[in-house]
Amino acid sequence: MSAEFETHLAPYAARSAATRGRARAEPPAVARSEFQRDRDRIIHSTAFRRLEYKTQVFVNHEGDLFRTRLTHSLEVAQIGRSIARNLRVNEDLVEAIALAHDLGHTPFGHAGQDALHECMKPYGGFEHNLQSLRVVDELEERYGGFDGLNLCFETREGILKHCSLENARRLGALGERFIRRRQPSLEAQIANLADEIAYNNHDIDDGLRSGLLLLSQLEEVPIFARHVHEVRERYPALAERRLIHETVRRMINTLITDLIAETRRRIAAAGPESIDAVRAAPPLVAFSDAIRREGDELKLFLRDHLYRHYQVMRMTSKARRIVRELFDAFMDDPRLLPTDHRLRAERDRPRAIADYVAGMTDRYAIKEHRRLFAVGEI
Repeated sequence: MSAEFETHLAPYAARSAATRGRARAEPPAVARSEFQRDRDRIIHSTAFRRLEYKTQVFVNHEGDLFRTRLTHSLEVAQIGRSIARNLRVNEDLVEAIALAHDLGHTPFGHAGQDALHECMKPYGGFEHNLQSLRVVDELEERYGGFDGLNLCFETREGILKHCSLENARRLGALGERFIRRRQPSLEAQIANLADEIAYNNHDIDDGLRSGLLLLSQLEEVPIFARHVHEVRERYPALAERRLIHETVRRMINTLITDLIAETRRRIAAAGPESIDAVRAAPPLVAFSDAIRREGDELKLFLRDHLYRHYQVMRMTSKARRIVRELFDAFMDDPRLLPTDHRLRAERDRPRAIADYVAGMTDRYAIKEHRRLFAVGEI
C-alpha cells in the first residue's frame, strides 16, 4: 500500500516502502503509508498532548495567544509539508518528524533544558533531541507488543537532529551518521529548517504582542524592515496588529521560496539519485547566502532584545530554580516520586528523575514544586 502514496516522489526522496524498518517488525499498514502510520502514532501520544502546556518563549499561563510547543510543532509541520511538496520529497515523513521533534523538551523551554542538563552532567547529561528519541523509543506506553511507538528508522533519524559523539556511539545504526559526518534524509533536513523558519517568525509575533519588542526596534532589522515597508506601501492605512501579521506572513513566504530555490540549485549540482546519495552529499537543504545573512541578523536581534529581555530572564531564572529543586528533591528521596517513576528509579535513579521532570508541563512542574516545598500545600 505504501508505494501507491509515493509514485510522484523524486528518486532521492525517502520511501516508506523502502524504509530501513522498525525495531520490532509489524504487519504492513492498511490504507496508509508507514510514515503516515508514524505520524498518527505521534499525534495520539501522551507526549504530543503535553506540548500544549509547554513553553516556547512565554510560560503557558502568561497568555492564551502565545505559542506553545504544540502550536509551534503544528506550524513547523505546515511549513515543512509546503517545502517537501515543492521538492517532490516525502511530505508524510517531514510531517512526522516535525510533529515529534520537541516531544522530549522540558517544561520552561531552553531554561528548563539547560537546568536539567546541569543536574544530569554527572550522569551523562541531558539532550532534548535525544530525549525526544527516548520518548518514542521507550517512554510512551500505549501498545501491547512494545514500549514506545516503534517508529520507522527514517522518522527516528529525523527526530535526532543533534547528538554528542559519546551518545551516538551507543545508538548503533542511528548514531552512525554523527560519527561518519554524513547527512540525514532531505526530509529531515527540511524539518530542521522549517523549525527555524517557524520559531524566528512566531517569536517576532509573540514578542510584539507581549510588548517586549517594539515595532520601531524591529524596523532596524533588514529582513523585517524590507517586508514591513512593502506592506505599508500597499496598505498605508492598516492597523498595527494586521500590519504585523501581513509582514510576518510575507517573511515566511520569502524564506520558504528562497529555501526551495537554493535547495533545487544544490540538488541539481549534486545530482543525487537515491536517499543514500543524499546522505553522502554535503547539506542540500539551505537558504541562499543573502537570506542566511539576514536570518542570522534576525536571530541576534531576538537573542539580545527578546530572549535576554529582563522580564523573560526573570521567568527563566525561576524556571531553572524549579527544575533544579525538583531534581534534587527526588534524588535525595526517590520515595517522593509517583509509583511508576519510582520503579524506574530503582534501575537508574538520575535518568528516571530526568524522564519525569522532562515530561512535565509548565503548570504541572509549578504545581509539583509547590506540593513539595510550599507549607500550605501539605
